[in-house]
Amino acid sequence: METAEKRQRGRPRSFNGPAEAASVQSLDRALRILAIVADGSGLSLSEIAAQSGLAASTAYRMLTTLENHGMVEFDSSDQLWSIGVETYRMGAAFLRRRKLVDRARVVMQELMEKTGETANLGVAEDDCVVFVSQVETHQAIRAFFRPGTRSPFHASGIGKAVLAHLEPERVGAILRKAGQERFTDKTLSDLHALTRDLGRIKLRGWSVDDEERHPGMRCVAAAIFNEFGEPIGGVSVSGPTVRVTPERLAEIGPLVRDAAANVTKMIGGLSNGGQPVRAL
Repeated sequence: METAEKRQRGRPRSFNGPAEAASVQSLDRALRILAIVADGSGLSLSEIAAQSGLAASTAYRMLTTLENHGMVEFDSSDQLWSIGVETYRMGAAFLRRRKLVDRARVVMQELMEKTGETANLGVAEDDCVVFVSQVETHQAIRAFFRPGTRSPFHASGIGKAVLAHLEPERVGAILRKAGQERFTDKTLSDLHALTRDLGRIKLRGWSVDDEERHPGMRCVAAAIFNEFGEPIGGVSVSGPTVRVTPERLAEIGPLVRDAAANVTKMIGGLSNGGQPVRAL
C-alpha cells in the first residue's frame, strides 16, 4: 500500500508552503524592478531606486543581474535603463500559448478594411488593459498604440467592454485598486456614471470611449471571452472624432461586436452567457 504523501507536480518534495515562499525576497525585488523598467521609457538608476523603494546599490545589483539575462538593457550614452529583448521573447511565448494574436490578425485586418479605421487587440490584466496587436489604417491621421501600451479599464473602450461583463463586486474591487483617474472632461471618473454606461454596454454588446482618454479620439470596442465565458480582453476600432462620428457608431458598433465574437470562437471561447459562439 502506498503511504507516501501525495504532492502537486511542479513543486519540490521539500516545499512546505507559504513560509518558504517568503524566502525569495530578492526575486520579488527583481520582478518589481523589472515591472518599473517596463513601464518607463528609459529610466535612470535613481528613478528606479526611488520607485522601487530600494537603495540605489541594491537596485543596481538587481539591474545588472537582469541585464545578464537580457531582461533589461543599459544605454551608456544617456545612462538609462530600458526593457530588454528577452522580455519580448517571454511575452511572445505567453501569446503563442493562447494563439490569440495570430488568430485575431485576419479578423482585425477585415475590421480595419470595413471601417477604414485602426483595429486594436487588448488583453485584460489585473488593473488595466494591455494592447498587444494593431492593424493600422492607411489614413494620414490615425490612432497608434505600441504593443505593451497600458490603458485603465474605466477610460478605454476595451476596458469598459470587459468591465461590463463582470459581476458588480468584481468591478468595484478593480476600481478600488486602480482608481478612476480623470484624463479629460469626458472621463467617467464617477462610479455611478460608469455603472450606468456599463449597463448600456452589456445590453448592446459594444462600448464607446468618447474622448475619455485622449481628446479628439473615439474608440468602439467589444469583449473577447475564454472557454469559461469570462472576458479576457477585446477588439476595438479607434480613430479621430472627425471620422468616428456619433452618426457612425451605429454602423461601427455591430461590426466590432461581430469581430470580437469571431475571435472568441477562434480561441474556443464561450459567450458571456456560457454558450458556444456561433459563426458570423
